[in-house]
Amino acid sequence: MLIGFVVFYLLLNLVVGWWASRKVHTASDFVLAGRSLPYALATMVTFATWFGSETLLGAPREFVHGGVLSIIEEPFGAALGLLIVGMIYAKKLYPLPVLTFSDYFRIRFGGLSEKLSALVMIPSYFGWISAQLVALGLTMHLLLPISTEWGIVIGAVLVMTYTLMGGMWSISITDFLHNLILIAGLLFLAYLMWDKIPDWQVFLAEQPNGFFRFTPKENTTTSWLTYLAAWITIGFGSIPQQDIFQRVMSAASGKIAAKASITAGIMYISIALLPLMIALVGVRLYPELWQDDMLLIPHLVMKFTPYAMQILFLGALLSALLSTTSGAILAPASVLGENLWKPMLKNPSDKSVLLVIRISVVLVTGACIVMAISRQNIFELVGEASAFSLVSLFIPLNAGLWWKRASAMGSHLSMLGGLFVWAYFHFIAPTEIPSIWYGLLASGLGLLVGTYVWPNRSKADQSSPHISPATE
Repeated sequence: MLIGFVVFYLLLNLVVGWWASRKVHTASDFVLAGRSLPYALATMVTFATWFGSETLLGAPREFVHGGVLSIIEEPFGAALGLLIVGMIYAKKLYPLPVLTFSDYFRIRFGGLSEKLSALVMIPSYFGWISAQLVALGLTMHLLLPISTEWGIVIGAVLVMTYTLMGGMWSISITDFLHNLILIAGLLFLAYLMWDKIPDWQVFLAEQPNGFFRFTPKENTTTSWLTYLAAWITIGFGSIPQQDIFQRVMSAASGKIAAKASITAGIMYISIALLPLMIALVGVRLYPELWQDDMLLIPHLVMKFTPYAMQILFLGALLSALLSTTSGAILAPASVLGENLWKPMLKNPSDKSVLLVIRISVVLVTGACIVMAISRQNIFELVGEASAFSLVSLFIPLNAGLWWKRASAMGSHLSMLGGLFVWAYFHFIAPTEIPSIWYGLLASGLGLLVGTYVWPNRSKADQSSPHISPATE
């Protein structure tokens, strides 16, 4: 019966995708849902941006091992990112006539900056998508008599199929349904766990010393840099990314986009605390759960809850994973099709652009299946994905929005310098100081050097940073 429910639930996503496909007539419909989402749909689809494998599987595992300091990046940093987008960036970006973030870099800094940002942005998603596919594969393996690898393939093909059908319309409608199931499942499971603790003051006092500490244990420069890096890796790194940008731009107005993002951030930090509490109570009551802590909460549900609870929660888990994965696949596919592939076509029609983006969905999914099968550490994959965009795109994005003098060459050097310096200290010569600080420093220096040594050629290039493209 449980397997039958899972199969039915997965097929229901395909039906919703087919229904949503009737709303897709243009590339804008596919990528941005025609920029017509009402407040409720816009909020739910923005909330689902990051609420996936890391929130339900990775963060609870880190929390029970290391306490609050081990989960600053997720969920606190992720919620911070949504709040900042709503309070600062949504109204600033919404008026722009663009489909992707790379379109913004073309308008502000020229065609080369568009290509560089696309080349940087697309690979940054592979780790994030792969993490969701690994979680889908593990869940499928838990529920069905198949290997994790086959679970990855089946989950990826399912998400790819309904994303191909309706694009952002499919994602928006399925996210709304998924989130209703997700929130109901988490609340019910949290209630069951809460009821098992007779005295919460005693329970909390029994946790290790410093378990709930919110600031660094040591008052040193390195400790604080590591702590702040955890806040900004997703908190700032998510801002210049296509998936959150698509959700903001899909709203019916700039005002709705801002309100939806702020509401989603508040929902995120509230609901993301539930799996942390559930995991903490679970491992204290049932120590055997430590044996496979990557699937800590699913094992807790399967072994120690009523049958109806298993169905509800596993539906919630699949909901979160499907929601996050679908949006994450569409984001780089949109950039690949719109900013790298489309310029190579001669006078492309809207239908040909739509076809190119759909083909890009297939290519991105295939690449991420390979990566997910070869690397199955969710926490590693997510951390690398978020840092990638932070060190390369965050500074040139903000320079373009707030500094009229910022030049095209400054944008180019900022992207490349930040990325290569971060990669060197992350993969080749790691230090105690997190590598993102080296990357951000190099990105800032690249912007300054490029702007002052190779300034824009005319004052007209600086007059309207949102509309007039920089002279190449």
